[in-house]
Amino acid sequence: MFGKVTTRAMVFAAAWGLALGFAGSAQAADTIKIAVPAAFTGSAAGYGENVKAGVSVKIDEINAAGGVGGKKIEAVYLDDQCEPREAATVSSSIVNDDAIVGIVGHLCSSAHLAGLPAYVREGIPAITPTATSVAISSKNKDEKGKVWSFRNVYRDDFQGIFLAEYIDKVLGLKKVAVFYENNDYGIGLKEAFAKEAKKLGLTVVGEEAYKKGDQDFTPQLTKIKGAAPQALFVAGYYPEGALIADQSKKIGLVVPKFGADGFDNADYIKLGGAATDDTYLTAPFLAEIASPDAKKFIESFKAKFKREVDWMSANSYDAAGILIEAIAKAGPDREKVRAYLAGMNTPEKGYKGVTGINYFDANGDCQKPAFVKMVKDGKFVPAPKQMN
Repeated sequence: MFGKVTTRAMVFAAAWGLALGFAGSAQAADTIKIAVPAAFTGSAAGYGENVKAGVSVKIDEINAAGGVGGKKIEAVYLDDQCEPREAATVSSSIVNDDAIVGIVGHLCSSAHLAGLPAYVREGIPAITPTATSVAISSKNKDEKGKVWSFRNVYRDDFQGIFLAEYIDKVLGLKKVAVFYENNDYGIGLKEAFAKEAKKLGLTVVGEEAYKKGDQDFTPQLTKIKGAAPQALFVAGYYPEGALIADQSKKIGLVVPKFGADGFDNADYIKLGGAATDDTYLTAPFLAEIASPDAKKFIESFKAKFKREVDWMSANSYDAAGILIEAIAKAGPDREKVRAYLAGMNTPEKGYKGVTGINYFDANGDCQKPAFVKMVKDGKFVPAPKQMN
């Protein structure tokens, strides 16, 4: 797959390079810069490393093939710690650097929402491979209705709906408790799940909230246990999720656990140990059942990082590929790159990546099918039953 895309992109980019002379401050340097804001320190640093891994593999491939218009692609990695305050500072540095053409990021929804006003105001395109908050869809347009933020990951409402349907239609469970992190990500997931659960006739026997960084979940879990749920849906990230799994087991709340993409990290299993078994989660990519086109990426990734491919790395690989192809075809100009991305609005105009066909609706959102993986015997494996 990549060879075809790269060849097409490089030829087109060379033509653009001659026609435009890569004029302007962003184009004059020997490299073309893209920003990659994510969490590289703090509790979400494991996710940030996944994003960096995927982006780096794609950039290595592009540069090995000659770059874009004879120029190398350079990633500028910026640490936002998945914190809105840090993200606002990072976004300011990005928009004020004329050499940066576009953005792959942010990692977390709250950080992306914090950086978004600057990107819309100053006019720099961003594509996030991981931020799933529904709120992003309504805040990424300028006064002329132009979309500046895109994403190649499904929204929280899609994941919440999908998980409710999976619990009901595939596993046949009827009583579910909901435990959610009190932030944009957790609330969005919780609300979509609860709404669909009600529609399907599932009984939500309780809803409890927690904060990022909490360590003791026993009071909420004890209350949930008293409601006798058949399943526990945790809308949050893996650091707290691992503690919740461990503490659930310790108090005798042993039921199947469900999470969204925020649980998809090997550290979830490392931190939670045997208590993480029987956890189900959504993922936009499963290496075990990936298309033949994805095999080259999977092999390159394993060779470089000595580990299995996670969905965030795969999505980040594709997000970088989408942005770089837009730069190659439209020229390294922020507005032209934005317009090219907005024009990727049908499957036929989409980008064929390792995660499938990537294209955007009028809000910059990308709907993708979801897969289900689970923890079994201390490992992530594809769930025996999928819903595709």
